[in-house]
Amino acid sequence: MQFSLKVSSYQKNITLNICDSKLLGKNIIQDKLNMNISKSYYGEKLVEKVEAKLLLKNSSIINIVGKEIVSLAIQLGIGSKNGIKIISGIPFLIVFKI
Repeated sequence: MQFSLKVSSYQKNITLNICDSKLLGKNIIQDKLNMNISKSYYGEKLVEKVEAKLLLKNSSIINIVGKEIVSLAIQLGIGSKNGIKIISGIPFLIVFKI
């Protein structure tokens, strides 16, 4: 399984935007909510599971979209099942590490 991501940093905080690669470029629409999983936000590079784990563990702010990557984050103890939102069947999770 590959994941698509973009990493940025600001004042010692690493922000990770990561999604299941198959979702890249798609729009997820539910009611009045329209979420664009854009290449500019999530498409800087593709990584395998091993690198995704390291980035999840070392990032301060994480935007996570997709069944596989949200599941991996929860397995690693990053985020909470209670924080997962479902948009048209696609799990979405935002994590802020303090």
